[in-house]
Amino acid sequence: QVQVVESGGGLVQPGGSLNLSCTASGTIRSIYDMGWYRQAPGKQRDWVALITSDNSTNYADSVKGRFTISRDNAKKTVYLQMNKMKPEDTAVYYCKVNFRLNYSWGQGTQVTVSS
Repeated sequence: QVQVVESGGGLVQPGGSLNLSCTASGTIRSIYDMGWYRQAPGKQRDWVALITSDNSTNYADSVKGRFTISRDNAKKTVYLQMNKMKPEDTAVYYCKVNFRLNYSWGQGTQVTVSS
């Protein structure tokens, strides 16, 4: 069994920063890509950022230049540093961890950007 758990969400003012973490645990041989997604109320879940096993990164246009994804393979953890946050960044943020034959989602962490 594999568990994926996100943390680090909360309330932040516009222009502020948050750092999300996502850790995979359980019987894991190797982790491939790791990604972040978000889902605002009443909207579909959208892709935010991706990091490959060789640390190549890619970002949605809406967060490019403001968000940074990184990973620590020894800790089986992926991070999302969010800077210059905007109200439209408000959403539940989900982590997706890809393995060789399948993938797992975390339960999500709420991020609210509001004054």
